[in-house]
Amino acid sequence: MIDEFAKDYLHDNLRWARADLLGKLDGLSEYDVRRPLTPTGTNLLGLVKHLTLSEARYFGTIFDRPYPEPIPTFDDPCFDNRDHLWVTEHESRADVVDGYRRACDHADATIAALAVDAPGHVPWWPRPHVKLFNVMVHVVTETNRHLGHADILREGLDGALGSDPTPASSEEDADRAAHRAKVEQAARAVRV
Repeated sequence: MIDEFAKDYLHDNLRWARADLLGKLDGLSEYDVRRPLTPTGTNLLGLVKHLTLSEARYFGTIFDRPYPEPIPTFDDPCFDNRDHLWVTEHESRADVVDGYRRACDHADATIAALAVDAPGHVPWWPRPHVKLFNVMVHVVTETNRHLGHADILREGLDGALGSDPTPASSEEDADRAAHRAKVEQAARAVRV
């Protein structure tokens, strides 16, 4: 049975993941939060911008609670999924973070206002008739997926791991290098 315990549990998990995601930006320069860190251009601030759209969309029109700010739609002929995964030089970090917080506030209001089994409609899903529970699971999953990306990106930038935005010390760097060498040696041993 889906009940309020499940709703509260998912909501707490979502709040934790949101805060951890924003923590990935702490202590980094404007350049480092924006720069492409993968061949496809993935970057920390772009992940925040992407999840802003997810929060606004999934907890907005899906439940007839439209987000009060304009957001791109999939049926817009100019829509390019990559456009909300990076930040232009005209968008400030503060604006992106504030936008994310506003989208999260809207999402929180939707979650608070609706029962966990409230119906919604996601037209681009194979089974479009959903409940708030389904959408909460989806957004928690997506947020944690991108939080994992952010963990790896941040580690690559300055060695900070997990929920701790503190860069690695030289002692930690040496320990990690030794461990990495051991992992590399094991991989080379089975290389064909």
